[in-house]
Amino acid sequence: MPAAALASAIPRSLFSSSLRRAALTSTTIRPIRASFGAIQTISPFAVRTMASSAHKIKVKNPVVELDGDEMTRIIWQVIKDKFIHPYLDIDLKYYDLGLEYRDETNDQVTIDAAEAIKKYSVGVKCATITPDEARVEEFKLKQMWLSPNGTIRNALGGTVFREPIVIPRIPRLVPGWKKPIIIGRHAFGDQYRAKDAVLPGPGKLSMVFTPEGGKPEEIEVYQFKEGGGVAQTQYNTDESITGFAHASFKLAIDKELPLYMSTKNTILKKYDGRFKDIFQEIYETTYKKEFEAKKIWYEHRLIDDMVAQMIKSSGGYIMALKNYDGDVQSDIVAQGFGSLGLMTSVLITPDGKTFESEAAHGTVTRHYREHQKGNETSTNPIASIFAWTRGLIQRGKLDDTPDVVAFAESLEKACIDTVDVDGIMTKDLALATGKSERKDYATTNEYLDAVERRLKRTLKEKL
Repeated sequence: MPAAALASAIPRSLFSSSLRRAALTSTTIRPIRASFGAIQTISPFAVRTMASSAHKIKVKNPVVELDGDEMTRIIWQVIKDKFIHPYLDIDLKYYDLGLEYRDETNDQVTIDAAEAIKKYSVGVKCATITPDEARVEEFKLKQMWLSPNGTIRNALGGTVFREPIVIPRIPRLVPGWKKPIIIGRHAFGDQYRAKDAVLPGPGKLSMVFTPEGGKPEEIEVYQFKEGGGVAQTQYNTDESITGFAHASFKLAIDKELPLYMSTKNTILKKYDGRFKDIFQEIYETTYKKEFEAKKIWYEHRLIDDMVAQMIKSSGGYIMALKNYDGDVQSDIVAQGFGSLGLMTSVLITPDGKTFESEAAHGTVTRHYREHQKGNETSTNPIASIFAWTRGLIQRGKLDDTPDVVAFAESLEKACIDTVDVDGIMTKDLALATGKSERKDYATTNEYLDAVERRLKRTLKEKL
């Protein structure tokens, strides 16, 4: 591409003026279709650093990279420039899940990305926009595309586990929580695939099940006598519940943490009882001996009792929850530990191999609007960094490359110590400590620079 064309194609908000000038002279350019509707390049910073790096850690097999939207997309690129390309010899299979490119491909890029994760086993994902009516109008979309997370979950199956990033310096709204509480959400079925209806007047409500090759079976639900009401039919499958159980037990073994499965089986004796029975059977036949060897345990508890115990506990366990319960409790746990910016989210399939990691928060639109105006922003990048590190740790475990795992763990420690030891943090974390003046917090770039300095010191000490 001619330099003049390249200059006009680079979004001005992405680079400082010095980096924009360097981009025009760099000969190493990989065009990537960006969600800004322009051509984006690998930052020249990353190119220069890669060229000058004396030693890189080899990542044996590819990692699937899913790019995203708005402020998190910009931070995602900086993370690659500072912490991925300079240190790792890695093959990234890139998929642009920015909203405009999803629209351009009729969302085929999301399906392709999910298939790539199936093929290569590990994916790392930037936060993405799930469009509503306002976004359809803003981006002039062909239609209101589904959530990429939902599309990927449906393609891969598996369970979403959310785990807080615990930083001692950051006060917790639940002061007693000292150790992580991991929420496993069964992200299939129940209310999220239910059929509901408003019933206009008196009448009989019933459910009908027609077995293959059999006669219909009718179950009477309710007789509406005076006026109408509302109704809902929901479902789940033995196959999905079984997969949920295996993923939960395997994570508990990997983390060496006890596992609690919670339902309201005293009320939904058959529906929730099915979850309870499948979990118990799989535990007894497959995982009990390994749990006992690691001195951890599995227990079913009623959801209301478990929530009460959660508030009183010090943490240090995994909760396996149905879809709605997991949706609600994961946000409660995130806020209880201090910030949604300190929450990881991973999708793990029942075989324990296929894995996708991302930040649990959104695209931070409000900060992106300020960034577009040229104003400084203080967006917390920790969960986005952990999306990369958790994916790299999984890749290293699957490939039996402990140096990859060690690098990712060193980067995680650098993120935490920059806040906990150095006292350098973004505005959301400063506010959590009761401080709000400009001197009390760092911009995103200032925080990332501080993490980079810590990481370099850590790696130098290990050499």
